[in-house]
Amino acid sequence: MVRLLGAQDRLLTTLEKQYPLVDVHVRGNDISITGDPEQVESARRLVEELLIMVREGQDLSPVEVASSARIIESGTRPADVLGQVILTTRGKAIRPKTLGQKQYIDAIDQNTIVFGIGPAGTGKTYLAMAKAVQALQRKEVNRIILSRPAIEAGERLGYLPGTLTDKIDPYLRPLYDALNEMLDPELVPKLLASGTIEVAPLAYMRGRTLNDSFIVLDEAQNTTPEQMKMFLTRLGFGSRMVITGDITQIDLPNAASGLRLVTRVLDGIDDIHFTRLTSDDVVRHTLVGRIVDAYTEYDARKQADHFEREQAREFANRAERRAGAPRDHLPKRR
Repeated sequence: MVRLLGAQDRLLTTLEKQYPLVDVHVRGNDISITGDPEQVESARRLVEELLIMVREGQDLSPVEVASSARIIESGTRPADVLGQVILTTRGKAIRPKTLGQKQYIDAIDQNTIVFGIGPAGTGKTYLAMAKAVQALQRKEVNRIILSRPAIEAGERLGYLPGTLTDKIDPYLRPLYDALNEMLDPELVPKLLASGTIEVAPLAYMRGRTLNDSFIVLDEAQNTTPEQMKMFLTRLGFGSRMVITGDITQIDLPNAASGLRLVTRVLDGIDDIHFTRLTSDDVVRHTLVGRIVDAYTEYDARKQADHFEREQAREFANRAERRAGAPRDHLPKRR
């Protein structure tokens, strides 16, 4: 019961937030749910699914409770979605936390090239890294190649001191952090030194053929169309690719993103899958999902206003051309 309700009943509080028309009362090992019949039934199913996950040894958090409520609404059992373990490292199990993340993981298993497109906090890169480490441990691939474009986020840092490695490390630091979280920190330098794991900026991919590798390209929204084409054509035999990015956070000067273009060029090709994650898949602080939604609504309004202005300008131009056009259609006087 303690694991089901959480410390200070925080999981119970999360459950009540999902169903505001019900009251949940706990006495000992008994849970009673009263209120709106439809929401009572949904809350009952949610509690039963959470019990299954607790009995299977899964540690619950408010994220899992909120995700389970959304998964139930889609007609799927949360225990089937959230129970899949990708990787176990240092006593911690890495698993999908939302239905969208489960579909993302399944797509990686079933396709050679997968694009994970979605807002910040949806686990795009983290889950791709977990699948890469899993494939290496299972000897499905011989090495992992992690890449990222070296683009500053709206700033110009100038020339950085040190060796070439010192210069590019700040851009690749998120990939190193994920590696250290999923593998023994003492093992990571050895794998990097032997070439089993390679972390390199995108500019170094030109001219290479990557066989028997699991390749992850992070922050792909900051690739140019030419860079994206170059990267995709590095694919060799026995390799898999996962490309992740958020097309709402493009840092390129001219905003001509290769990730935005590739969704139109390669859509519908067999063995290439596009997974689109949303704010419902955000597994960071609950405010992150609300921030993503707020910016999405703002961008939609901005785009609609821009379209209306363009339409009004075009209408005014047409009216002006008609007013100033020569009246050749009128009969001429003799």
